Amino acid sequence: MKADRILRALLWITLGTGIAVAIAYRGRFDVAALEGWIRGAGVGAPLLFMAVYALGTVLFLPGSVLTLAGGALFGPVLGTFYNLTGATLGATLAFLLARYLGAAWVERKAGARLQRLNRGVEAEGWRFVAFVRLVPLFPFNLLNYAFGLTRIRLGTYVLASYLFMLPGSVAYTYLGYAGREAVTGGAGLVRKALLALALLALVAFLPRLIGRLRKRPMLPVQALKARLAAGEEVLVLDVRTAADYAGDSGHIPGARNLPLEGLPQHITELGEFLETPIAVVCSTDKRSIQAERLLAGQGFADVHVVEGGMTAWARAGLAVVHGAASGEGGRRGRGSPAGSAESD
Repeated sequence: MKADRILRALLWITLGTGIAVAIAYRGRFDVAALEGWIRGAGVGAPLLFMAVYALGTVLFLPGSVLTLAGGALFGPVLGTFYNLTGATLGATLAFLLARYLGAAWVERKAGARLQRLNRGVEAEGWRFVAFVRLVPLFPFNLLNYAFGLTRIRLGTYVLASYLFMLPGSVAYTYLGYAGREAVTGGAGLVRKALLALALLALVAFLPRLIGRLRKRPMLPVQALKARLAAGEEVLVLDVRTAADYAGDSGHIPGARNLPLEGLPQHITELGEFLETPIAVVCSTDKRSIQAERLLAGQGFADVHVVEGGMTAWARAGLAVVHGAASGEGGRRGRGSPAGSAESD
């Protein structure tokens, strides 16, 4: 037991020192410097590069610099393999360190993100790992440590990470390769540049595509009322203007107001609801659908448009609240009856 505590202490000291040094010298870490160092390794360059990539991932060095360097050094095919392998090795090391150390600093740093990861892993397993690798909702280096504090199996984590980091790795490796060709004046420069841009555009489109694949059916007002009355954990997100939300038509008890116009800028405020059912409501459906697409494209897993919005809710004679105060909590408490009005 004493030996185990000593080992943990040594790992903590080594890891903390390494991260501090990496942060202190981050300004000197660029593609040109890395290329010059790796090229001097001769036939051992690929192994050295993958080792540097793995260590850099553990020490929070910018992965974009490493990936671009891999493309410039080894070309689009071998560069992708070396980048992907190095990144996965580093992600695995960070995962194992967090799991062994029970890194409390990761919990403090990740905060609500770690809760979301746990909920996502419990609900979707490897599919959630695949999703967060394809959609950059979390900082990559911190994410690796945070996954170590979840209950996901190591093999599942490693395999899903390797496979689903591939699209981004291909795009950024090719960008590094195209950049080197531009500097050296290689043949077919325009074609390569256009292909690099197309790959980047494809990667940028992935979140929207995944959001569409995750799209949920509309939620009738009576179904929403029943779910709320049953005490289910549902965020009712009202995307009308603040004036409409607090106006004569009122709003659904417990709803949270975040107007559609400001939703892109304030979407991080909804971070804790990544895996929570969200019912989007507006006056009717048009603006609710826009909000639903935005949320789904940002990775929210269970977003429904309340069919007919507040118009349908009022037509059904369901209870509403007037004023703005009741929406500040953001999440309906369990057991609060959906059919009863709350006082202002």
